[in-house]
Amino acid sequence: MVFGLMGLLIASMAVGAFIYINSALSPVNEKSKNIVEITISRGSSVGTIAKRLEDQGVIKDERVFRYYVKLKNEQSFQAGNYAFSQAMSVKEIIRSLQTGESAQKPKIRLPIPEGSQLVQISEIIAANTGYTKEQVLKKMSDKQFIQILSKKYPDLITNEVFAKNIKYPLEGYFYPATYSFYTDKVSLEEILDKMVGKTNEVIHKYKPLMKEKNVTSHKLLTMASLIEEEATEKTDREKIASVFYNRLEAGMPLQTDPTVLYALGEHKDRVFYKDLKVESPYNTYKVKGLTPGPIANAGELSIVAALKPAETEYLYFLATSTGEVIFTKTLEEHNKQKALHITKQENTSS
Repeated sequence: MVFGLMGLLIASMAVGAFIYINSALSPVNEKSKNIVEITISRGSSVGTIAKRLEDQGVIKDERVFRYYVKLKNEQSFQAGNYAFSQAMSVKEIIRSLQTGESAQKPKIRLPIPEGSQLVQISEIIAANTGYTKEQVLKKMSDKQFIQILSKKYPDLITNEVFAKNIKYPLEGYFYPATYSFYTDKVSLEEILDKMVGKTNEVIHKYKPLMKEKNVTSHKLLTMASLIEEEATEKTDREKIASVFYNRLEAGMPLQTDPTVLYALGEHKDRVFYKDLKVESPYNTYKVKGLTPGPIANAGELSIVAALKPAETEYLYFLATSTGEVIFTKTLEEHNKQKALHITKQENTSS
C-alpha cells in the first residue's frame, strides 16, 4: 500500500514536472505583437543569455532554458542585436541565436554616427521617417518634452541643459548608434527617448568615477564632444584629453577649431584666421574654459578619455593630412611641427 502511494506520488510529480517544463518551453504570449530588443555581447555564457531573456520577458524560466540547451547540445550562439517576440517558442529563440538573425526585421533604421550634431541627426531622422527636419528640431528643443526626459533620466538631464548661451539643450545627448524600430508608426518622442536612454545607459556605467572626479553628466558630455570632434582613427583620445585638461589648468583657452565651426554653424575643411574672430560663447579662441554645452555626440571611447586622460605635459597637438596627431609641450615645438606639416598659412590647428 505504501509503495503504491509512493509510486503514485512520484508519477504525479513527474507529470507535474513535464507539464511545467512543456509550458516553460512554449511562448510567453502567443498573441503578443510586442518586440523586445536584446543585445547579446560577445562571449556571453548560456546562463547570461538565459537571464537576459527572462528579465526581458522573452522566456518563462531561465533554468529550463539552460537545461534544454544543455540536453539538446545547442551551441554556437552569436553575439549581436536581436529583436525577439513574446510569441516565439524557446526552439525559435535558439534558432535565431544560432543564425544571428532577428525574428523581426526593422521597419525603420536610424544610423547615427559618432560626432554627429543635433541638426545632422534631425536630417537622418527626417530622411528615414515621415517626419520633417523642422518637426524633429522643434521636438528636440521642446522644453516640455525635455522636462519629461529629465524626470525619466534625472542623473543625465539636469537644469544645466537650459543654462545661458546653450544653443540646443539636447546637443550631445543623442548617443551615436544604429536604432531599429519595428513599426513605421513610431512617434518622435519614442525615437528621441531611445537615443537619450542609450546615453543614460552608457553614462551610468561611469557614475562612480564621475562622482570621484566631481564631474556632472553635462560637463562630461561637453568635454567628450570636444575630444570626439578632434579625434581621428589614428588619434590617442586620452592624449587629446590631457591637452585640454592641461590648458584648463594653465588658464589657457582651449583653442579647438571644431568649436569655431560650431559657432559659425558651418562645415568646412579648414578654419581660417578670419573665422577665429566670430563672437560666440562657443568660440574657444575667444572664451576660456569649456563651451556652454556639447558641440556633438560622443562615443564611449571619447567619454572614457574625458574621464581618464593620459598624464602628460602636452599643451598643443597638430593633426597632419595623414590623420596622425603630433603632440608637443611648447609653442616653439608646435610651430616647428606646423611649419613642417601645414603649408597654407590660413590653416590653423589646436
